[in-house]
Amino acid sequence: MAQTPLPGQAREITRYMHAERQSFVALTFDDGPDPRWTPLVLDTLAEADARATFFVIAPLARMHSSLIFRMRDEGHQVAFHCVEHIRHDARTRSEIEDDTREGLLALEDLGLTPRYWRTPWGCVVTATEDTARELGLTLVGWTTDTKDWRGDAWEEMLARVEVGLVDDAVVMMHDGIGPGATREGCAETVALVEPLVALARSRGLEPVTIREIRHPLPDRNPDFLVRTPDTEDLRRV
Repeated sequence: MAQTPLPGQAREITRYMHAERQSFVALTFDDGPDPRWTPLVLDTLAEADARATFFVIAPLARMHSSLIFRMRDEGHQVAFHCVEHIRHDARTRSEIEDDTREGLLALEDLGLTPRYWRTPWGCVVTATEDTARELGLTLVGWTTDTKDWRGDAWEEMLARVEVGLVDDAVVMMHDGIGPGATREGCAETVALVEPLVALARSRGLEPVTIREIRHPLPDRNPDFLVRTPDTEDLRRV
């Protein structure tokens, strides 16, 4: 098993990779930290010597803070997902703002200042964009989706993302069981990590954190590329 690099070593590795490689991919995980599955995902990433980004649910981050510290210490990026996992097209502007502010404060209590935000289901409305702008957050969607929440075998998920595994791809996965998931655990996601990293590297793509992917980033679920009307406007109709 490869030794986990110290934070300084991780930065040196990243600088080396940028000097030697010109193509990158972001592996991203939502809905954690989960006390059972997140450690296994982190173990597999460490064995592969790969960096990733975790979009965390703030109450879970507070409950399992040791996992947040482990993510940070092993060179991964911790970003914000939500407090309550509710689509923004089902929330008012004030609910979106309050959820975001509450979550950021919870993460600040853990010594984190997230600058990247993936919304529940990647759903973005006008109020989402306004809140992100006001709070200095960069919205992050994805370009290729494993759909691991369905419980498919890792081989099927790898085949699903193979075409989209290109320079600056953002791959969507989950290290927790969120609302709408039809699986009982994340074992197949854990099993997917190593072959996914191997496939990326076979194409000259090095797994890096989201901040190292070329900006502007995709800002939402690609199934929602048409902006959804602001929910406050809808509720006034």
